This record gives sequence, structure tokens and C-alpha cells, in this order.
Amino acid sequence: MNANKPSTPLDSADDAPDLSTPEWREKFARAKVRRGRPKAEKTKVSTTIRLDRDILEFFRGGGEGWQTRINETLRASMRPRKRA
Repeated sequence: MNANKPSTPLDSADDAPDLSTPEWREKFARAKVRRGRPKAEKTKVSTTIRLDRDILEFFRGGGEGWQTRINETLRASMRPRKRA
């Protein structure tokens, strides 16, 4: 069993800058906050849909991206169909 290692002593010669100085506070105030990925022009809508088990198993069986594949299949069904 491993024994607890002694804690590392704090070194007064720290390489990290003091972020509470006016110079750093000014930089932080000017910085634009960006969180998450950028928003798309057309965002998707979360919804609930009931599907037959075999359909869901088919799409999930293809691995990651199964929801995207369902979306693509539905979109293809919206395209105008040529009449014979």
C-alpha cells in the first residue's frame, strides 16, 4: 500500500504572475467571454418523437451520429419526388 506523500512546500519564487494587479484586471475586463461552441444560424429544436423499436435499433446500430442520420432521412422524404 502506498503511503501518503508529504505535501510540496510552497515556493516563494512562483513563476505565475500576480493576476490581481491593475494590468491584469484591465486585461480581464477587456476580454470577450466566449463559452461553448458558436451558435449556428439555424439552430435545432429539441423534441420527443416515438419510433418503432426496430427503426431506432437500425439507426443506433450504425454508431455515433444516429440522430443526424434520422434527420437526414426525414429531410430526404421532404424533397419533391419525380412522378413516373
